[in-house]
Amino acid sequence: MAVDRDHVLRSAAALLTHKSTATMDEVAKAAGISRATLHRQFAGRDALVRALEALGIAECEAALDAARPDEGPASDAVRRLVREIEPVAALLAFLYSENQLFEGEQNSGWTRIDERIAALFKRGQASGEFRIDLTPTWLTEALYGLLASGAWAVSEGRVAANDFHYMIVELLLGGALRREES
Repeated sequence: MAVDRDHVLRSAAALLTHKSTATMDEVAKAAGISRATLHRQFAGRDALVRALEALGIAECEAALDAARPDEGPASDAVRRLVREIEPVAALLAFLYSENQLFEGEQNSGWTRIDERIAALFKRGQASGEFRIDLTPTWLTEALYGLLASGAWAVSEGRVAANDFHYMIVELLLGGALRREES
């Protein structure tokens, strides 16, 4: 019987986003396969996390494409981006917490994503929508932090899933939008 790698990865992501300390045995059980089969696919937890990282990057790039960050007002593009990335936010939160495993290494996919999101904030600054005293890098990191925190809060039942988009967008843009001076 052939093992569906995508199914295994998505099962692992679903489990690890709710229980980041899950063992490889628990991951195998969640995927409906034996531990030996899981180990044939992924030599260990590090290999599994690397594969999940590749999935996370692909999902983020697809969300960025769907959000059309170069179209319309930058604030609208940020709203679309949060909406598009919401389904993968829990995986991103898990990866965000696991990044210490790969200290000193950054996958070039994250660099591409960082650059695209920073470009969105730069565009908003150039158009006068966003404050110029907050760097695009800071705004990008703030977005990541809000996405991860929001995903954790939703997964723990402290925040309603329906509020995820609104709360993140309102907090981020509430601080990023340029205010008329009185």
